[in-house]
Amino acid sequence: MSAIRIVAIGFLLSSSTFALAQGTAGTPGSPAATITIPGNQLPPPPQQFGGKIERDATQSSPYWPSRIVPPKGAPNVLLIITDDAGYGVPSTFGGVIPTPALDRVAQNGLRFTNFHSTALCSPTRAALITGRNHHSVGYGVVAEQATGYPGYDSVITKDKATIGRILTDNGYRTAWFGKNHNTPEYQSSQAGPFDQWPTGMGFEYFYGFMGGDTNQWQPGNLVRNTTPIYPYEGKPGWNLMTAMADDAIDYVNRMNALSPDTPFFVKFAPGATHAPHHPTPEWVKKISDMHLFDQGWNKLRDTIFENQKRLGVIPQNAKLTPWPKDLIKEWDQLSADEKKLFIRQAEVFAAYAAYADNEIGRVIQSIEDIGKLDNTLIIYIEGDNGTSAEGQPNGTPNEVAMFNQINPSVEDQLKYFYDVWGTDRTYNHMSIGWAWAFDTPFSWTKQIVSHFGGTRQGMAISWPAAIKDKGGIRSQFHHVIDVVPTILEAAQIKQPDIVDGIKQSPIEGVSMMYTFDQKNADAPSTHKTQYFEMFADRALYNDGWIASTKVLRPPWVTIAKLPSPQDYPWEFYDLRNDWTQAEDVAAKYPDKLKELQAMFWKEAEKYQVLPLDSSVAARLVTPRPSLSAARTKFSWTRPITGTPNGDAPSILNSSYTFKAEVDIPQGGAEGMLVTQGGRFGGYGLYVLNSKPVFTWNLVDLKRVRWEGSGLTPGKHVIEFDFKYDGLGAATMVFGNYSGIGQGGTGTLKVDGNAVATEKMEHTLPFILQWDEAFDIGSDTGTPVDDNDYQTPFAFTGKIDKISLDIDRPKLSPEDVKRLQEAARAAGDGPSADPGKTASVTPQVGTVGVSLVEKIQLRIDKREGCRKQAEAQGLGIVDRIKFVQQCVQQ
Repeated sequence: MSAIRIVAIGFLLSSSTFALAQGTAGTPGSPAATITIPGNQLPPPPQQFGGKIERDATQSSPYWPSRIVPPKGAPNVLLIITDDAGYGVPSTFGGVIPTPALDRVAQNGLRFTNFHSTALCSPTRAALITGRNHHSVGYGVVAEQATGYPGYDSVITKDKATIGRILTDNGYRTAWFGKNHNTPEYQSSQAGPFDQWPTGMGFEYFYGFMGGDTNQWQPGNLVRNTTPIYPYEGKPGWNLMTAMADDAIDYVNRMNALSPDTPFFVKFAPGATHAPHHPTPEWVKKISDMHLFDQGWNKLRDTIFENQKRLGVIPQNAKLTPWPKDLIKEWDQLSADEKKLFIRQAEVFAAYAAYADNEIGRVIQSIEDIGKLDNTLIIYIEGDNGTSAEGQPNGTPNEVAMFNQINPSVEDQLKYFYDVWGTDRTYNHMSIGWAWAFDTPFSWTKQIVSHFGGTRQGMAISWPAAIKDKGGIRSQFHHVIDVVPTILEAAQIKQPDIVDGIKQSPIEGVSMMYTFDQKNADAPSTHKTQYFEMFADRALYNDGWIASTKVLRPPWVTIAKLPSPQDYPWEFYDLRNDWTQAEDVAAKYPDKLKELQAMFWKEAEKYQVLPLDSSVAARLVTPRPSLSAARTKFSWTRPITGTPNGDAPSILNSSYTFKAEVDIPQGGAEGMLVTQGGRFGGYGLYVLNSKPVFTWNLVDLKRVRWEGSGLTPGKHVIEFDFKYDGLGAATMVFGNYSGIGQGGTGTLKVDGNAVATEKMEHTLPFILQWDEAFDIGSDTGTPVDDNDYQTPFAFTGKIDKISLDIDRPKLSPEDVKRLQEAARAAGDGPSADPGKTASVTPQVGTVGVSLVEKIQLRIDKREGCRKQAEAQGLGIVDRIKFVQQCVQQ
């Protein structure tokens, strides 16, 4: 009988005897009595009273319910997952960035070299905490792109209890620190509901940020449990990475002091290394002094590949996938200015990775300091997907700008942002060349599931009490859905059948615990089949083979015309002999490829993957349920802060009117009336030195300002009226983006009289700064203009009422007809003739040209436009505007 089968049978036997293992410790009914529950029903039924009740207490006997505790020997669990870091980032898996904490876990346990994510943040994290595929729990994409289909609605339904809930009800103390990207965007306000927040999903304590990323210096979306907090105010140099480590260390010590015999479960999920890359200056200097990136990304890739073979984390016969010369320049082709900027970008990214690992190391050390490291299961996953290539070819000083299709040139980045890169004055991201290199030895990056650059994560697991093969390597195929069943087996806790009266769907992952035994070091994987899908890019893994669609949209292209997902061409790889997907063998094994293609569609139907949708940017503005859905009129009569974007009224691509009825005291007033966003994109209506001001911050590259004269004491009505020139977001239904981001005219009025009028040539099309909030009466997070004020900038007068009226454009019948005709002429788009079959060649603005050629044409045209702007001697703001208009011609 094989070792795997013995382990499996042993676990089945232990599962079948949970009821026998149930029982109390100590004297039943005494205050010190404990009980281990069978766990099939959560919460467990009330315990029966075993004492005696008479009319007189002196003749009665009390009986306390036993305290629920996990099975004897259940380990503490520290589950660590970092962000946007590919296989080649950490030193533990061949990278050049020092990650001693991850090294420590690997040396004290095992390295897993064939472990996979979903290629995107929210989906990976949803799978991580539930043990189910990401579509099964509503996270086919990130929460901010949710659509109204079961696999994509960002709702973890009640039949899929999280690991936090299961462990809590079985007697663990549970906490979650850092990123929470698994609450629907439209349920993130103080109005709740809170059942999809960490504390509502079974975690007893939460300290972290809501959403995909945050400013590490001034995180406007930071909460403790369900309450927004702003601990950075008045503390220059404060950084969330250290603050959350401090909070986690405090939690571990508090639990140990209060209940030393009760195991804890801690999920530790830093924002690193998702943009913005915000390490402390000390870490930037440490990494810069090492000169790790001076020779560029091609040489870096070679170095990482050599390290990986030396460490044994890739096979000796593995091939390095080729550099994508048609998409990304080789290092030797870059100018001196490009190299200077890009090296700085990589150093700050690496400093952020090293800084995060250092803080993780402090948390691990705190567990050793209380004497509990031996019986602590540490699962350290480096990255929730491959390294991000969302920084565009030149990188960006402001990720919010990038998502609005705006980015300054290399020259302007060097001039205005180089010296402050990574500080609170940037929301920075690095060039795509580094992302590709940090995913060595694989091809592609974050967002791409068909190729391992997007899904292969370095993972290390240690548990000294159980894992004796210290420093061992495991190459079995596994997936993020396998983490929950591994934890449950280690804790000797079964998946519940019923939670809160609701029958639970089966966990879809398998336990990795069989790999902990050195006898099973080379055993076949128990995870035989796994589908992958993201933005219609997809793959099907089956027992050493993988069928993958061809990548038709690079991750840094967010608006593209693509063929029907059913028409995507496929590639095929024999992973038994080709670890890196270097050789497409589709022509050699056509029948096997068809077999896996058919398997994909079966898996897609089983796990809520359908319907496939290739759109990216358009989903950011998809109508979703929210507190402001379908509303056009809003009013507030008192200060209120912290309403996130998902529930705030959106004024993008619309006409609107803000009206503030205020009372100015003797001596004047100042402060914020209404604002949304902050330093990296947003707007604000405020009083500055008794003067009314409205400011539009266009992603920190331009600010348009309206200002009036000083307000006299007494009551006033301050009004800002904006008339939008475009057709609005409805044009996107026809695959046409001309209706968004257009200009308009704003007028500032006081008591009905116009005091300032300004024309805006362009507005933000897609999104404001997402880690900031909609605030009334003061400003949380960062200011929309640092030259005017600093937060919180509370209004010192009296607000009687603030109102907002939104007039969203409506398409006329003529508009609809014209847009339909344009879509038909293009032969693509949602409103093209339904009977017309789209070409397999993706359409990215030019018909009949390959994807790579189209992208190059766009790059060439933008470069030509940029040179024209330079020749005219335009400043940065006018230059950006000129280039945008020029490219569209």
